[in-house]
Amino acid sequence: MTALTDFLRLNARWLLAGFLLTFASSFGQTFFISVYSAEIRMAFGLSDGQWGAIYAFATMASAGVMVFVGGLTDRFRVRWIGVVILAGLAAAALAMSVATEVWALILVVFLLRLMGQGMMGHTAMVGMARWFVATRGRAVSIAGLGVAVGEALLPLAFVALMAVFDWRLLWVAAAMILIVLAPVLWSLLQRERTPASFVQSSSSLGMEGRAWTRGEVARHWLFWMLVPMVLGPAAWNTALFFHQVHLAEVKGWSHLEFVQLFPVYTLAAVSAMLLSGAAVDRFGNARVASVYFLPGALGFVLLGLAATPGAALFGMVLIGATAGANSTIGTTLWAEYFGTRHLGRIRAMTTALMVVGSAIGPSVTGALIDAGMTFDRQTFWIGGYYLLTAALTGFAVFRAAPALRTPSAPEAPR
Repeated sequence: MTALTDFLRLNARWLLAGFLLTFASSFGQTFFISVYSAEIRMAFGLSDGQWGAIYAFATMASAGVMVFVGGLTDRFRVRWIGVVILAGLAAAALAMSVATEVWALILVVFLLRLMGQGMMGHTAMVGMARWFVATRGRAVSIAGLGVAVGEALLPLAFVALMAVFDWRLLWVAAAMILIVLAPVLWSLLQRERTPASFVQSSSSLGMEGRAWTRGEVARHWLFWMLVPMVLGPAAWNTALFFHQVHLAEVKGWSHLEFVQLFPVYTLAAVSAMLLSGAAVDRFGNARVASVYFLPGALGFVLLGLAATPGAALFGMVLIGATAGANSTIGTTLWAEYFGTRHLGRIRAMTTALMVVGSAIGPSVTGALIDAGMTFDRQTFWIGGYYLLTAALTGFAVFRAAPALRTPSAPEAPR
């Protein structure tokens, strides 16, 4: 406990900056946007499948852009990028409050996803992975608490506020929150741990004792074997939050009853996030990555079987546990196996994949809902996906682990 207290005290400003960035990303995350699903569908005359298709298209577009702009975190300080992204996300939130045409909705969702889920969380995690080495897992997990707090508080608060205020006005409130956070972030990062000019000299190395480029990572077998790990939680957790209104309806629950489970989900995610961060620092990624999908597999099955919100509680706890561990491992694994010198570009690629997953999930599940397969029936297939992903991920990281202890070959004279 003393060691943790000292760690928090000595690194408070950087950890808080990471926390604020991940919290701010909440306004571009599916769990927040989907709070307004019913209002958006009604305002624009959309079915579940049509809204899912629009969401998927805009999200896929943001993923394509992420591949190119994500590398900016290798060139510029977090405080500069962070403030710009906060301003962009605030502008997108304001645009949502006035959008009346479908084309405008597509553009707004694109900006929300790019600035929120994409660049905001990406910038925070690259900063944590680069600023910390021996305590990287702990730092990433603590910074990731921001989005966990957002998951717990924002849907519940804004669903309750919709009983009093128009949903468009609440997007204005979201923009104001983001604007207030910008000077706070700037102040916290007046002194960054790793200035941009020192990125190369302070980088940690990956497999074979070298710093991997994005192109090399994309050609390595480990990357492709971990793609299901990147896609899975993004796709199916996003689908769960995206179709929260639908799921409550088919279960016969009120929306507020279901939303009240989110803080429990978040508590489980936070606990798993912190525990997995400490476990990664102590045991390495391989052991943790091989098992953390198992709770989520069982959780989706239990959610599908649940007849009451109380019964669904257990499923949400297990799904949250996997989600929390994934937020830590999804950053530390790439840094450990491929190094941090080019981490911004590497993680931009994996973040783009994650965003693609978050587009696939609502789109596929929305189409299945339109075809007559309700989301509660789809959860059993999702549980099966998680089981297969656990096996594949475990095999991949253990097979690659010996390369972490293999020094790079000396370069030939030039």
